[in-house]
Amino acid sequence: MKAEERWHARFRASRMSLPSWARLAPSRSIYRSNVTGTWEVYAWDRATGATRQVTDRPRGTVHAAIDPTGQWIYWFADTEGEEVGVWQRQPFNGGPDEPAAPDLAPGQPTGIALSATGVTAISLAGDGVFTIHLVSKGQPSRLLYEHAEACWVADMSLDGEVVAINHGEYGDFRHPALRVVRQSGEVVGELHDGPGKGVAGLTFAPVPGDHRMLALHERRNRSEPLVWDPETGEQREIWLRDSGDLTASWYHDGRGLLLRRDDRARTYLHRYDLAGGGLFPIETPLGVIEDATPRPGGYVEYSWSSASRPPVIRSTNGQVVLNAGGPPAPPSVPVEDLDVDGPGGRIHALVSRPENAVAPYPAVFLLHGGPSKHDRDSFSPEVAAWVDAGFAVVRVNYRGSTGYGSQWRDALYGEVGHIELADVAAVRQYVVDRGIVDPGRLILAGTAWGGYLTLLGLGTQPGLWAAGIAAVPIACHRTSYEDETGSLRAHHRALFGGSPDEQPERYAASSAITYVDQVKSPVLILSGENDLRCPLRQINKYVTQLAEHGREHEVYTYDAVRESLVVAERLAQTALQLEFARKHVNGR
Repeated sequence: MKAEERWHARFRASRMSLPSWARLAPSRSIYRSNVTGTWEVYAWDRATGATRQVTDRPRGTVHAAIDPTGQWIYWFADTEGEEVGVWQRQPFNGGPDEPAAPDLAPGQPTGIALSATGVTAISLAGDGVFTIHLVSKGQPSRLLYEHAEACWVADMSLDGEVVAINHGEYGDFRHPALRVVRQSGEVVGELHDGPGKGVAGLTFAPVPGDHRMLALHERRNRSEPLVWDPETGEQREIWLRDSGDLTASWYHDGRGLLLRRDDRARTYLHRYDLAGGGLFPIETPLGVIEDATPRPGGYVEYSWSSASRPPVIRSTNGQVVLNAGGPPAPPSVPVEDLDVDGPGGRIHALVSRPENAVAPYPAVFLLHGGPSKHDRDSFSPEVAAWVDAGFAVVRVNYRGSTGYGSQWRDALYGEVGHIELADVAAVRQYVVDRGIVDPGRLILAGTAWGGYLTLLGLGTQPGLWAAGIAAVPIACHRTSYEDETGSLRAHHRALFGGSPDEQPERYAASSAITYVDQVKSPVLILSGENDLRCPLRQINKYVTQLAEHGREHEVYTYDAVRESLVVAERLAQTALQLEFARKHVNGR
């Protein structure tokens, strides 16, 4: 298979998310798949083996949930892919859609929680306000919570009596507090660990009448699980000797926890017995587990891939859970780990080398978004396409990335953008010095926050990069703040220590548009017309100034947001980026 056919086949290969299941009806599940060419929601009756497509929307569907009784499937309907809309629901076995909350105005979804009693909690972000509403069929919605600082519903107990809310009332959206309230709004309990230490609720125990809350805390410089009874105040911290950030989920009987540990770009599973305190490793292949869930019977289903092997939904009982259909994606190359001494400590990076090529390679430094995310040893059609085109791909888990402890993640404060790029420059120097990459043929690229870092890097490190590719970037933090959603404004305030009016110097110093006159390399910018996360107006301002300074640039605009849910659009954008790279930096 030729290189172009190979990378096209990876994008076109059918993929699916890990099925989630109704807590009181384990045979009923939902999942998302791109088998039609667009990511949509599907229902799966495990008892009969029947599957059916639930949603069919031109730009795809992102958010979906199944209620604990397995009677209803909920999904979020925005209009133009702009992430503002309303929740709809549909019977599990099919039927007409109906509004989940007919009297609620459209908003940005920040969470949904479903009980077994028919009561639903819906959290939305609006213009400068965050709300949580309780909804019961046939009755007007009731406002449960409202605040100017960000909040989102974490979960509702199976009996519908209590609701868990993650909130930023103490002024730090990035380190939330956790509150549990009754339907009346009465506070049952609250966990707040103070500045720089978030407590985020996950889920209530999956047993009717059991109000224990599973949460994550940061009391030891990383995310660790905590079981909290908000009615008695009892807390039980779960600690592991192994390094890495942790998350957790309940076993179906509420007697144990499934721990998922992210460490150095790989994932590991453990079972923790709450009664005896025993910890048991769960054997899985080396790679990345995007999601995992325990099933009745004690086994675990999980979504797995590695850089070289495409995704599959596995079970610890040895079976493949469900196949999305169609031919599998062609494999790619494995990644290599790099550990680089940087200005803020040891930096972990990943390198993918092109096959049948000789170093030093042309390379793309592909920067992840977030910034609170990290690159891992998982399958990426995008990375594989670059490798097939003859480029090495270097991915840097710079300061600000998750997976390396809270201190590393929170290190951006005060010099946003410049700190990440200092780490990128250190890794660049490392791979140049060792003859891995050609210093004259390096591309800086990324999406969202990675796109922002790309534009900032082209302006502040103009001698390091031969070209840049920025997808849905933030080019001007002030203008972006003016146009973005309320949750993104809260994130900006937490990151910069206030609004643009309160911290004008910080916003300006960290904005790529401030350094646009220093850009020397050609740049390709991709932007979504309806993107409220990286709004179009601030990108257009940056492009105008590029033109005024006579800098070489290309712009591609599409009618969706972020990374498109439509496979054909992703193919078109990848082809455009590869062609731009070949034009300015020779690969294959």
